Amino acid sequence: MRDCVLGGRTSSTRRERGTAAVEFALIVPVLVLLVFGIVSYGMMLSFRQTLSQAATEGARAAAVQLDPSQRTSSAEEAIDDALATLSVGGTTLSCDNPHVTCQIGAAVSCGTGTAQCVTVTVTYPYRDHPVIPSVPLVDRTLPESLSYSATVRVS
Repeated sequence: MRDCVLGGRTSSTRRERGTAAVEFALIVPVLVLLVFGIVSYGMMLSFRQTLSQAATEGARAAAVQLDPSQRTSSAEEAIDDALATLSVGGTTLSCDNPHVTCQIGAAVSCGTGTAQCVTVTVTYPYRDHPVIPSVPLVDRTLPESLSYSATVRVS
């Protein structure tokens, strides 16, 4: 059977264009979901690194503070400085934020001898308050919460 020519194009060419459009429509949602998944994980990993850095900075600040009564406030200030770059829903994160949990432990003995260590933990409920709006299917694969601890020797 011979294809008839309509306006310089054959009907089989038009069918092929229609097939390509249907295939594109079927693949686009998968590709969009994949791109949003990559972006969501990238943002979460960046957020996670900042929380880890905040816990480390808080522990260092507590360790170098000579006055034991000022260790907690020094650690919280260092954590707040490290978290200052993070903003979720227009709110800058800090230890005063109700979603961020900052725990600064008292100096306890660690290792051998008279050495003392202080531990700082920073926790954030990431799944409930993600950095970017969640995407269906991707949101369930992200961690429920992010928590990081750092222990530093005081003396």
